[in-house]
Amino acid sequence: MRPSFPTAPAGIAAQLVGWLRGLLDAILYSSLLVAAAATSLTAATFLFWQQPMPPRLALLIFTATLFLYNLDSILPYKYTQPALLSARKRWMLRHRRALLGVAVISLLVAGWVFLFDGWLHLTPFLGHLAIISVLYSLPVLRRQGQRRSLRDVPLLKGFLIAYVWSAVTVWMPALQLHQPLFSPVVLVLFARRFFFILALTFVFDIRDYTKDRLSGTHTFPGLFGVRAAKLLALGALALATVLIPPGATTLHIWVLTLPLLLTAAIIWQANESRSDYYFALLADGVMLLQFLAVYWAAR
Repeated sequence: MRPSFPTAPAGIAAQLVGWLRGLLDAILYSSLLVAAAATSLTAATFLFWQQPMPPRLALLIFTATLFLYNLDSILPYKYTQPALLSARKRWMLRHRRALLGVAVISLLVAGWVFLFDGWLHLTPFLGHLAIISVLYSLPVLRRQGQRRSLRDVPLLKGFLIAYVWSAVTVWMPALQLHQPLFSPVVLVLFARRFFFILALTFVFDIRDYTKDRLSGTHTFPGLFGVRAAKLLALGALALATVLIPPGATTLHIWVLTLPLLLTAAIIWQANESRSDYYFALLADGVMLLQFLAVYWAAR
């Protein structure tokens, strides 16, 4: 009979790996990383003007993003679509109550900050973004006898995401710092952020290629093929690369280009057979890398 003690370390290691993987799943699939990415990109814009990001604004953007993405993930109709559920979707299905709790708490915190921290003057601006974000997920539009969301409008999905993310992460800092929204520097920053986010949306469209085709959502990969979508994404990324904000030094330009090169590699290597971690960790994580590059360049 073999002694039991040699297996104990292996068992502890397996439990530790399982616990760490569960923690990683919770961070990625509850949209904590996405919310952190939105907050960090906003902070990067403040750093461009060498100004600190107000902590309450960071909290507002983090919790509002957390609410919207978790609301999107728990909508019932998504789990009745004629597509195989990925490991990510199965995790969300198992934890729908927890995700609903995160969404509710996030909404309460975001609402409290908005109402009592002096952001009411931005109601028209934030209101139109909120409307776009909610209609993006909720099936309220009628099309061919069925209710559809804005994301189901052919080829619109990526442009909506890029617009909302750019408006939040560039225009909100500009408004806070009393920068004219249509000044040359703000327009360049907005366009650069727009094309960067747009390029990343193609990656997630490639991930959802089969699901989108089965559910009738017309994206660039579904209509033109995955390879063509990758080339379009690289084209958008190239536009983001050449849009240099006025006043940027040569060092800043090189530092800001490095994350875009990594993004290009992520785009080119993307395919729907890759692990959910590839998309949730790398494609979302590269937005954090953008902030770290700007932070280093601003030192």
